[in-house]
Amino acid sequence: MKLHFITFVALLGFFNLQGQEYYFPERNADWEIKAPKDFKIKDAKLNEAVDFAEANEYSGSRDLRIAIVKGFEKEPFHKILGPTKKRGGPAGMILKNGYVVAQWGDTKRVDMTFSVTKSFLSTMAGLAEDEKLITDTKNLVGDYIWDGTFDGTHNSKITWEHLLQQNSAWSGELWGVKDWADRPPSEGDIDDWKMAQPKEPGTVMEYNDVRVNVLAYSLTHVWRKPMPLVLKEKIMDRIEASSTWRWFGYDDAWTEIDGLQMKSVTGGGHSGAGIFISTEDMARFGMLFLNNGKWKNERLISENWIKKATTPSIPNANYGYMWWLNKKGARHWEGLSENIYYAAGFGGNFIVIDKENDVVVVTRWLEPSKIGEFMSKVNAAF
Repeated sequence: MKLHFITFVALLGFFNLQGQEYYFPERNADWEIKAPKDFKIKDAKLNEAVDFAEANEYSGSRDLRIAIVKGFEKEPFHKILGPTKKRGGPAGMILKNGYVVAQWGDTKRVDMTFSVTKSFLSTMAGLAEDEKLITDTKNLVGDYIWDGTFDGTHNSKITWEHLLQQNSAWSGELWGVKDWADRPPSEGDIDDWKMAQPKEPGTVMEYNDVRVNVLAYSLTHVWRKPMPLVLKEKIMDRIEASSTWRWFGYDDAWTEIDGLQMKSVTGGGHSGAGIFISTEDMARFGMLFLNNGKWKNERLISENWIKKATTPSIPNANYGYMWWLNKKGARHWEGLSENIYYAAGFGGNFIVIDKENDVVVVTRWLEPSKIGEFMSKVNAAF
């Protein structure tokens, strides 16, 4: 009898662990705070991580027009093409089971988030697959977009997966920006870059915002709606986000669908535009992924999509569908779980999902080279 009782208690503890309850804040509510000790978190270690984030602010100018121009000065013809905004200081939140256990800076301030936008864009593709607007990400994009964007021997080979994993090597020009002029190689000059043959799709990862923006353009035509409207209706309203976030495109990035002019947004901010958002709304998006695509008990994104989005690509084990993965590789955070994945943007903007610890970390304007050290300090508190 005693053995049966012990077994029952052990099983009860196991199911409690597996069925961990998360807290989800209501719209415009003050986010509920819990003391670290409530979760047996080491308070001193957590404070050390917060102090580190505040002490290691991104070194670029708070005037992001200056920071952008300086950061991409090697690119030929680079210029600001969309909206920008002066940034605030370091800010962030650390959530355990959805509760705030640490926060710093102004978490309600809206700032540019640069390539964190890519993880939102990826989710728009996921919703399109979930709703069968796209049958499968391995489909050729040219089977859906017939306006010439994917014509030619090379571009006709490109699949949705290639665009999502940034290994498409799409060749062309979009919104006045040529693919080869975006983050050109460190060797060679403008003649070499122009004349280089594109890589075979699926073989080499090349971080390239022109090609990301081709994905945004293609998804706009598949949805027949602007991406900000899809994001609002399918995600942000349903996770009870604030009304302060915005998703911009370049000033001239207009396309006609069903007789209507629609803005085609960007998947980053390296020429301006992208998503402008608060730390708290980024944390809500992170909670959606921590909970495997559900907000409270409502399924918004399929588990199958999250699994696909966080599967390593063949050319780069640290990159999935526009989410960075902490697998062994060049971007591995040593000593931390390989199951961690995260959104990352210029200037030190991050949304980190740590499912094993039931933790979401959002940090803004952290010197990008310090993120691994910062996360090690966070992990030491758990």
